[in-house]
Amino acid sequence: MTARLEFPETFLWGGATAANQIEGAYDEGGKGLSTSDLARYRPDVVNGADNFTFEVTGAELDAADAGELEGIFAKRWGIDFYHRYREDIALFAEMGFTTFRMSIAWPRIYPTGLEDEPNEEGLAFYDRVFDELLAHGIQPVVTMSHYEMPLELTRRFNGWLSRECIAPFEKFARTVLTRYRDKVRYWLTFNELNMNLTSVYTGAGVLMDRTDRPVREVAYQATHHQFLASALAVKAAREILPAGAVIGAMINRIEVYPATPKPADVLQAMREDQTNFFYPDVAVRGRYPGYALRYFHDAGLNIEFAETDQQILADGTVDYIGISYYMSHLTEDRPGAQDETGLLVGALKNPHLTLTQWGWPVDPVGLRISLNRLWDRYQVPIFVVENGLGAEEAPGPDGIIHDQYRIDYLREHLIQIGEAIRDGVDVMGYTAWGPIDLISCGTSQMSKRYGFIHVDQDNYGQGTLRRSRKDSFGWYRDVIASRGASLAGD
Repeated sequence: MTARLEFPETFLWGGATAANQIEGAYDEGGKGLSTSDLARYRPDVVNGADNFTFEVTGAELDAADAGELEGIFAKRWGIDFYHRYREDIALFAEMGFTTFRMSIAWPRIYPTGLEDEPNEEGLAFYDRVFDELLAHGIQPVVTMSHYEMPLELTRRFNGWLSRECIAPFEKFARTVLTRYRDKVRYWLTFNELNMNLTSVYTGAGVLMDRTDRPVREVAYQATHHQFLASALAVKAAREILPAGAVIGAMINRIEVYPATPKPADVLQAMREDQTNFFYPDVAVRGRYPGYALRYFHDAGLNIEFAETDQQILADGTVDYIGISYYMSHLTEDRPGAQDETGLLVGALKNPHLTLTQWGWPVDPVGLRISLNRLWDRYQVPIFVVENGLGAEEAPGPDGIIHDQYRIDYLREHLIQIGEAIRDGVDVMGYTAWGPIDLISCGTSQMSKRYGFIHVDQDNYGQGTLRRSRKDSFGWYRDVIASRGASLAGD
């Protein structure tokens, strides 16, 4: 029997999404194309642990421009949140959400990223969404950039590989901060800053066949420009937002274990952990750590810095850290191990952990470890803004999805968050990834489902889009209503 857990009264409960995975309406309301609008669903590569399909090449972009790129572009239709947001928010409110993490699609506000004035239709859409959330007592948590930068910035500048993207992002940030200053208290700049090491197109809109630089150099150079843009957005937030509003940076947190107590394995685990800590080190402390500078030197990576960059970073440190947490990694000292650091899915599998259908290790205790280590290192609040279980599933004979496996997964992770809070960690809240079924980030498929709410749609966009409650819907409602106390009795 688990000891009784009761989360703080201020703890924020809810779910998390991204505009490119739920909104749809890719060509409505004056929206321009985003980088995610070119990501295709490929039925032949969707079930491997690391068979992601979110990379796009310059050749594919050229084909798209010529109207010759064929495929299933599921993120263009999402789950039609654009037209159904009131229905979805009502379901979130029924579960008792006090917060909802979402993103603003940058090209819905500036269709190419380069306009002098914002698109009023796009601004008005988010006004309506925020008003609906607030009417239900749900505080929005808004990510400014969640893999949906204007495609034109990729076409013209090769994305965040160029400093030319910084000024358009700062303008976008100032626009949304000003417009929604009285409606949004919680902000994040970039989703998973460390995504660039897994997919430099997804995270930074960079086409690798349009640069001669090595991929790791490209990833860190693009990240440097995003660090600067994030810091400038933080500075703008401090100028624009009222007292009590906060702005953070977000990473995919992966706890790393050495395969053995062998010192060389422990050293490799430390290096991989530093690769993960690098992003909050810069965002929270406002400077590059020595281990990163050494790595750039030893690996022969030429990261270009301007004279003013250090001051920009120092002046734009964040208020809190947002993390996604899905798995831990196991590593060892072996040839090629250093080249794998920072990747989403590790090559080694921990024999003490079970795997999801997608080969992701399930490690709730690793979340408690991560929360403690982040708190000890930074002493700023931490917000678990993504955590969830993707699974293939279908309604049973009674028309309901009985997802006890999801309940078990979430329950164990929430218990470990509660234990971390008892350890003294300042955890702001928890937003389960995909409170409603949505399009997968990595594979653009619909059949990898995370939600408490089922959406009747298949991988090809066919279905009624009807929303229905899974068993986990009522379970999460009870967890929120009891402030976590019901977790001990499950």
